[in-house]
Order: sequence, then structure tokens, then C-alpha cells
Amino acid sequence: MDIGLVGLGKMGGNMRTRMRNGGVTVVGYDRNREVSDTDSLEAMVQQLPAPRVVWVMVPAGGPTHDTITELGGLLEEGDLIVDGGNSRWTDDIAHAEALAEKGIGFVDCGVSGGVWGLENGYALMYGGTPEDVAKVQPAFDALKPEGEFGSVHAGKVGAGHFSKMVHNGIEYAMMQSYAEGWELLQAVDMVDNVTEVLRSWREGTVIRSWLLDLLVSALDEKPALEGITGYAEDSGEGRWTVEAGIEHAVATPAITAALYARFVSRQDDSPAMKAVAAMRNQFGGHALRTSAPEGGDADGGTPDQSRAAEKAGSGDDSAAAES
Repeated sequence: MDIGLVGLGKMGGNMRTRMRNGGVTVVGYDRNREVSDTDSLEAMVQQLPAPRVVWVMVPAGGPTHDTITELGGLLEEGDLIVDGGNSRWTDDIAHAEALAEKGIGFVDCGVSGGVWGLENGYALMYGGTPEDVAKVQPAFDALKPEGEFGSVHAGKVGAGHFSKMVHNGIEYAMMQSYAEGWELLQAVDMVDNVTEVLRSWREGTVIRSWLLDLLVSALDEKPALEGITGYAEDSGEGRWTVEAGIEHAVATPAITAALYARFVSRQDDSPAMKAVAAMRNQFGGHALRTSAPEGGDADGGTPDQSRAAEKAGSGDDSAAAES
């Protein structure tokens, strides 16, 4: 099989290598001339035998849309485009409809595996007609992990990226659970070796997973995760999963909470928590923690001071106020 591959970054470059190792002839294009096999999209298309298959592996949104639009002007009837980025499934439907007017096929493919995919293979979830999927099957077979699983024709156009979106939403919740468990273990005096506790979970337990393996690996390098800022970005799939849950009346509380935790991580000083602290002070006299004035100490510094302030201001020492 011959295939064009647009986007040779961390994943795209490794995917090119894995496909070549699997017997697929790949002509890769990237704006970075040092890694590109050709000078332009047009030159790449000209090097492919008809009917052509071009796999797009660039950032979702504008870059993907622009690339697919440009390819739509270069390809011909009977050719096919695969979107392997993290596009929203609604974009897939729009792209498929626009390309169909020119007789060009479209397959969407959610790809999971990250930087480890070259060695371990990539989990693939793809959507499209059986005829279009068949044109890409040799590439799917070269990319997928060894064994029976790891590749699925999820359904019609959009099904691949929708499935990958849900996969990433689940990933959010799993990562958040591991992170909270690690923090709780770190917070108590009775557990002497947190990393070894986590390592013990890697065999024989119902919560063993590759994500747990990766967390242990990170802790081996930095036992207290020193130097790592507690800031987590979201790439979009978590939001889309929550939105889809709302649209279809499917409750996703764990995924939603994990997404919101990432939002909180980006605030050095949470405005919402300022309001909560102010209300607690108003109804219960709970001590406010304030910034230190010049030459002085911050207020609300110790538990004893806070408890004293609560009793003095509540008018009821029966702990009826929030604690």
C-alpha cells in the first residue's frame, strides 16, 4: 500500500516509521523540511499512485480543516482522506459531506498510544463506510498493536473520533483518581513509602493499568514530583464528552469532576474560594486567611486561632455552623 502522511511530529513521525516497518510505502509531508519527504502537499499527492490515500495528522481545529480543504483541491474522485487527529466528530461529518461532493472518500480515526506507539502499537478507532475503510486497512494493520485487539471499525463517519473522545474522558477520570490517591497517601504519617505502595498495585490488583505504571515511573524519577507545577491543561475531548453526556442525558459525574479539577489547577488564587471563605466568615465567624502586610504575619495562620475565631463569632459553640 502507498499512503501520504501529513504531519510528522511526535506521533506522526513514529507512525510513519511503524507503517514502513509494516510494509506500507509512506510519503510524508511536514512544514519542517528536515523531517519531510517532499516539499509540499501538491508534490506529495503527485508521488502517490491513484487511487490515493492521504492520512492527516495535524492539530485539531483550524490546522486540520485547512489541510483537508487544501487536499480536497488536489485529490481526485476515488481518492480518500483519513483524519487521524483529535478532531471533534461534528467536524468529521462536515468534512465528509464536503469531500463527497467531489467524489473523495473520508475516514475519521481516533489514535491512542502517544510517544509509546512506535514500540507498542496504536489503538485505532475509525469511522466510515466499509468500502473506504478497506482502502486504509493495510495501514491500520501496520499501526495497531500485536494481537487480537487494538483496532475497531466503530461505525459510520464520526464514530471513530466520538469513541476516542469517550476514551479520553475516561482517561481524565482515571488519572484524577490515581492523583487523588497519591496525594492522600502522601498526606498521612503512617505510610512510609508511597511509591512502593503504588508499585505494589501494578500486579494482582483490580486497579492495575498502564496509567499506574506511568505514574510509578514518574515517581521513580521524582519521588515528590518536585519541580512539576500543579497545572493540567485539557485538550478538548473531556469537555466534548461532558457536552455529549448532557446532550444525550447520560450522567458523567466522574469525568465532569476530573475536567473541573483541571480548571481549578490553573488558578493560583481561586476567586470562587475567596467567595466561599467570605461567606463562611459572614455566617460563622470563620477566620479569613489574608495576605501578610508589610512587616507582619498573615491572618488565619493556625488551627487554634481559626477555632477561637469561629467560637467568638458564631454565637453558638455547638458547631451548628459549617466545619
